[in-house]
Amino acid sequence: MSAARLLRTTAFRQGAVYVALFGVAVVVLFAFLYWRTLSLIDSETDAAITSEITALNDQYQQQGLVGLIRIVTERAEAHADGGNLYLLTQPDLTRLAGNLERWPAEARQTPAGIVFDIVDEEGGALRARARTFVLEGNNRLLVGRDLRQRANLRNLIAETLAWGLAATIGFGLMGALLVGRNLLSRVDAINRTGQRIVRGEMQQRVALTGAGDEFDRLAENLNSMLDQIERLMTGMREVTDNIAHDLRGPLTRMKARLELALLGQQDPAQQRAAIDQAIAETDRLLSTFNALLAIAEAESGAVHQTMQSIDLVKLAEDVAELYEPALEERGLALETRLEPCPSVTGVRQLLFQALSNLLENAMKYTPEGGTVVIATQPDGAGAAISVADTGPGVPAELREKVLQRYVRLDAARSTPGSGLGLSLVAAVAKLHGARLALGDHNPGLVVTIAFPHGIKADVAAGPAAQPVAEPTPGKLAEAPAS
Repeated sequence: MSAARLLRTTAFRQGAVYVALFGVAVVVLFAFLYWRTLSLIDSETDAAITSEITALNDQYQQQGLVGLIRIVTERAEAHADGGNLYLLTQPDLTRLAGNLERWPAEARQTPAGIVFDIVDEEGGALRARARTFVLEGNNRLLVGRDLRQRANLRNLIAETLAWGLAATIGFGLMGALLVGRNLLSRVDAINRTGQRIVRGEMQQRVALTGAGDEFDRLAENLNSMLDQIERLMTGMREVTDNIAHDLRGPLTRMKARLELALLGQQDPAQQRAAIDQAIAETDRLLSTFNALLAIAEAESGAVHQTMQSIDLVKLAEDVAELYEPALEERGLALETRLEPCPSVTGVRQLLFQALSNLLENAMKYTPEGGTVVIATQPDGAGAAISVADTGPGVPAELREKVLQRYVRLDAARSTPGSGLGLSLVAAVAKLHGARLALGDHNPGLVVTIAFPHGIKADVAAGPAAQPVAEPTPGKLAEAPAS
C-alpha cells in the first residue's frame, strides 16, 4: 500500500482535519492557561509589593529615616541573590540603602507601577516590576521584585505548549495513518470481491472480521444482496430453461396442426378442429406467460393499483361465489368458515388472484365427492385466510419446493398445468408482508396466508405493470400439485 495512496484516503484527510482542529484547541487552551497564570503572578506580585511598601512606611513613621535605612539594609542583604528589590534614596536620588545601585531612570510606567530591566549576577538581563513611594522629607522608596520566576514559568508554558502541540500533531497523524490504512484495507477487500464477481465468480462473498462494526454490517448486507442476486439469476436461468422446454412442445404441435389445416384437401370440420386445438395450445401458452408476468409483477412490487383496506371475509365470499358452480360441476362441496377478522392493507386484485389460484389448485386435485374449505380467522393482532382440500396433500419435506416455479410433483404429472400457481401465491404473500404456510388437513392440504397487523405491501410506484384482472374458473395459471 503506497504512502501516496494512503494520504489520499478520506480517512486520512478527515483525521488530518481533526488533528488540525484539536491542535487549535490545544493552542487556545494553553494560551488561556498562559494568560491566566501570568495575570495571577502579576496580581500576587503587585499585592506583595504594596504590602511591603505599607510595612516599610509604618516603620519609617515609627523609627524615622535611620530606622528605615537599617530595615531596608537588612532586607536587601536577606535578598542579595535577587527576588525582592529595595532602594532608598535622598530627594536627589542619591542611594541610602538597598540592593539596587541606582534609581532606574529608564523605568517604564504602567498602571500597576514601573517596569525596568536589571542585570543579574551572571550578567544577564532581567525584567523587574516595582512601585515607588515618596516619604516625608521627599525621600524616595522603591520596592519591587525581579520577574525571573515569571519568565521561567512563561518559558516553561511555551515549551510545554510546543511539545504538546508537536505530540498532538505527531500522534494525530500517526492515528490518521493507522485508521486510513485499516479502512483502506477493508475497502480494498470489498473492492477485490466486487471485481471477482464482475469477472463472473458469483460465489464470492465479502469476508467478515467478526468485529461487529459498520464494515461487518455492510459486508453482511452486501453478502445478502449477492445471495439474492445469485438466487434470482439462478431462478432466471431455470425459468428460461423451463420456458424453452415447455414452449417447444406446444409450439411444435401448434405448428403441425396449422400446417395440417392449410392442406387444401382437408375436410372443413377437420380444419376447424385443428384450428381449435391450435387456439387451445395458444391459450395454454398465454396462461403460462400471464402467470409469469403476474409473479414478476408481485415480486418486484411494480403494481399500479392503489393500496387499500381489504375485508378478507368479503374477499373470500366473492371468490367462493365465483367458484361454487365450477366445484359443484366437478362433484365437490364448498364449505366456508368465515370468522370476522381485522382488515388488511394490500392490492385486492393480486389477493383475489392468489386466493383463486388456491381454489383452482384444490379443485384440480381433490377427488370427486371431496370438500374444499375456505376460511378466515383472526391471527394474533392480524388476520389469516386459508384454503383446505381433501386431496392427496403434499409431503412435509416437499412443501418448500412446491413454492418454486415449474415444480410439479410426480402425482401431478397426469394433470394439465405449468407449476406456477403456488409460486404466484408465494410472491403475492411476500409482497404483502404475509406469512405463507402449507400444512396437513388430514387428509389433504391446507394453505394459510397470515397477515401481521400494521404491515403494508411494499409497492413501488412506477410505470410498466398492467392491472391483474380477476380470473374466471378454468383460466387461471395452473398450480402445482397439492
